[in-house]
Amino acid sequence: MSFKKPAEIVEAVCAISKTKAEIEPLRLLVLGFLAGAYIAFGGTVAIATGKGITAPELVGLSKLVFGGTFPVGLMLVIIAGSELFTGNTALVPPGCYKGVSRWSGLVKNWVLVYIGNLIGSIFLAYLCYASGIFAKDPFLTGVKGIADGKVTLTLAQAFWRGVGCNWLVCLAVWLAVSAEDIAGKILGIWFPIMAFVAIGFEHSIANMYFIPLGIFYGAAQANWVNFFTANLLPVTIGNIIGGGFFVGTIYWWLYGEK
Repeated sequence: MSFKKPAEIVEAVCAISKTKAEIEPLRLLVLGFLAGAYIAFGGTVAIATGKGITAPELVGLSKLVFGGTFPVGLMLVIIAGSELFTGNTALVPPGCYKGVSRWSGLVKNWVLVYIGNLIGSIFLAYLCYASGIFAKDPFLTGVKGIADGKVTLTLAQAFWRGVGCNWLVCLAVWLAVSAEDIAGKILGIWFPIMAFVAIGFEHSIANMYFIPLGIFYGAAQANWVNFFTANLLPVTIGNIIGGGFFVGTIYWWLYGEK
């Protein structure tokens, strides 16, 4: 199983950055929509498996199953091809540092992909609600509990969980770039994503699915206002720092062109 060395990963990322920064706006929105839906698919299978384990003494197993099935979303994003805001916080900046990508291209990519991710995630949330797949317990209680738990975090908790999350998510993306075949990409994606979900970190795009899903199903505390203000805003800022600084910027500084 072949893979790129760290300096080769940075070089490959710079080429990826140039491509991403030059994608036309409509394609960015559609690719963002797909990625939001794919991450939501990962969230759906995670609920359908992990939230079926409700015994208190099996809480660790529940987290492992939930975290172990969620990575299917990022596998679809990277292997099938789409644009994910959280991954792009690490993938686009190195090209800007090198000068092969424009900072205006970074802003265009992040903004349009974020909007596309939001639309795709909420669309899947409504699809799951309209289809009634989580209408009965233990899944109904699980869906509501996820949403309520996310909007009742303090702003500091949401921010720092966002930092930790996207540090791991972007390391998964980094490992996927390193791998030269699909098996290697799957392994590189699975472990870091499983880790962040099982730990309980916060992923802005996943939350675009989990919280609206809870709202649709009648969560007690989650609503559209605190979805944005109490969770999505601080988590997004944390995600930018976790991916953009701790992965994209630091690895560029360590292994990029001097």
